[in-house]
Amino acid sequence: MLEVLNTPLFGITLSIIAFRVGLWVNQKVRHPLANPLLIAMTLIVLILVVFDIPLDIYEKGSAVIALFLAPVTAVLALSIYRQRELLRRSLLPVLLGTLAGSVASLLSIRWTCNVLGLDQVFLASLLSKSVTTPIAIALTEQFGGIPALTVASTVISGTLGNLLAPMLAKMFFISDPVAHGVGIGSCSHALGTSKALEIGEVEGAMSSIAISLSGIFTVLLAPFVFM
Repeated sequence: MLEVLNTPLFGITLSIIAFRVGLWVNQKVRHPLANPLLIAMTLIVLILVVFDIPLDIYEKGSAVIALFLAPVTAVLALSIYRQRELLRRSLLPVLLGTLAGSVASLLSIRWTCNVLGLDQVFLASLLSKSVTTPIAIALTEQFGGIPALTVASTVISGTLGNLLAPMLAKMFFISDPVAHGVGIGSCSHALGTSKALEIGEVEGAMSSIAISLSGIFTVLLAPFVFM
C-alpha cells in the first residue's frame, strides 16, 4: 500500500481534495470558523494518522506545492500595482503601521519567552513567526534556532490571521481598508493575505505590501531583540 502511495502525486492529490472539501464546507456553513485552510489541514492530519501513512510520503507531494509559494507571493505585486495611487497617498501610515506591527511581534515573543523561561533556541525559532516562511527560516538559521519550530509557528500565525481577521476588525471597529490590510499582512504574511484578498482589493494590496515591509523590518530589528 505504501509503495503505491510513495509518489508525489499522492501528496498533491490529497492536498487538492482536502482543500476542495474545506471550500465546500465553508460555502455550506458560512461561518468564520469553517475556514477552508484549517479544515484541509485537519483532514490531512486525520487521514495520515488513521491510515498510518508516514509524513515523508505526504511531503513528497506537498514539497512540489510549496515550490509555488515564492511565485504566488510575487504575483501579489499585481494587486499592489493596481492600488499604487492609494499606496502613494498612504505611504507614511503604511510604513509606520507595518513598523509598529513588526516591533509588537518581536517584543511580544521576547516577553513571552522571558515569562515562560524559554531558552535562546526557542526565542531564535519564534522571533520571525509573523513574516513569510523563507525569511523566517533564514533568520532562524542565522540565530541558531530550530527551522521546524519556525515553520510551525509561521503556519499557526498565518492560519490564525486568516481565521480571525474579519472578527478582529469588527471587534476593534477597524473600518479603514488600508489599516485593515496592513494589520493582516504585518502579523500573518501570505496566509492572512489570502483572506485580505477575499475581503477586498484594497485590503489585499495593503496586506501584500505589508508582507514585504514587515520582512525587511524584522530582518533589521530581530538582531537587537535577540541580544
